[in-house]
Amino acid sequence: MSTLNRIASLLRHSMGLDVASVGMGLIERAVSERMATLGLNQDAYLLALQSAPAELQELIELVIVPETWFFRDREAILSLARMARAQIAEQPERCVRVLSLPCSTGEEPYSVAMALLDAGIPPANFHIDAIDICHRSLATAERGVYGRNSFRGKLLDYRDRHFSTEKEVSTLSEEVRLRVHFRHGNMFAPDFLINEKAYDFVLCRNVLIYFDREMQQQAVEVLDRLLHTQGTIFVGPAEAGVMLRPNLVSAGIPLAFAFKKRSTPLPAAAIHKLKKIDVPPSIKMQALPPVPPIRKPFANVPPLAPAAPQASPSVETPSSDAILARAMQCANQGELIEAARLCKEYMQQNGPNGAAHYLMGLISDARQDTNDAMQHYRKAIYLQPNHYEALTHLAALLAAQGDAAGARLMQQRAQRVAGTQEQPHA
Repeated sequence: MSTLNRIASLLRHSMGLDVASVGMGLIERAVSERMATLGLNQDAYLLALQSAPAELQELIELVIVPETWFFRDREAILSLARMARAQIAEQPERCVRVLSLPCSTGEEPYSVAMALLDAGIPPANFHIDAIDICHRSLATAERGVYGRNSFRGKLLDYRDRHFSTEKEVSTLSEEVRLRVHFRHGNMFAPDFLINEKAYDFVLCRNVLIYFDREMQQQAVEVLDRLLHTQGTIFVGPAEAGVMLRPNLVSAGIPLAFAFKKRSTPLPAAAIHKLKKIDVPPSIKMQALPPVPPIRKPFANVPPLAPAAPQASPSVETPSSDAILARAMQCANQGELIEAARLCKEYMQQNGPNGAAHYLMGLISDARQDTNDAMQHYRKAIYLQPNHYEALTHLAALLAAQGDAAGARLMQQRAQRVAGTQEQPHA
């Protein structure tokens, strides 16, 4: 094994980073920068990493590239606020506990704090912990000063309420900043939050995709330990499949990618099936009708009204939309053969469709049929050029196959879509 590969292996075991997800080029550039700073060759630098935890932390700081913004995946954050409000309405003295892991430069936990305050929840009724492995990101988060890149999309009303902006620099209000408690931590450390009280809500989004399957399993076990029995965990759109484990089940919140602990244990046969599938697909579902934010005192907030039930389509003559919806449901439940059959039936009736090809790509991905998955992702992108999830999934597969240029192109297209596409607002 080359020295550079040994360094990459050290990073994997210390922070979970799968080199295939970021490319060896990033690792090589970071190592070269530290070697130049210290005046060491690769072998000497490897010894320094193995003997000096502080130097390993310096390298970790270089390989982490923060990429986040306020109210990223808005539905997850607003769903959290709605559930928290409902819980406190039932128990007015309750203090809801929230964990943002990793918190990066603070946009995510601050978004949660703003959403909770805008929902009328008093600060005494919630506690937010925000943890990251990168000291530089934490320093940025604690300052609470952000540039244009942290504000994306067109739904920026929260900036007028919670920030003071001069030129292109926005400073977060003290009311929000004091609501979040930042600290340094590594979720793979043996003593990570070992004595911490369980959390009602855990956000661990857009980081599991950078771990290989073994490290993903370790991470999920940590998250499961930190989650309250009745708690909810939120992951990124591309990570829902990672969370489908014997003791976790989808919370059934459209577009939130949320999971809860299973109330009753699965039969042994079902557990074996889940382990065999290993990484089933993540599926986007149809959004619920929007609920406007509430900005009056919490004492006057009415209870949340349940969503109106939707009429079930006729079993004898299912509509095309019902077929695709059933395919998504089957995929979420791990019934991949039936999901694929329904997708094909849908396209036979309606012709090629971006959503159906994307779902077929996820199914092939779960079966580890990379070539078939890539073909379906490409078809989805051809039919829907701004299909963000298809772009990101295709980029990951291209990177895994060593096509760095192709992966970079797909990532750039996905970033442009993320920066210009207006997200649904609730």
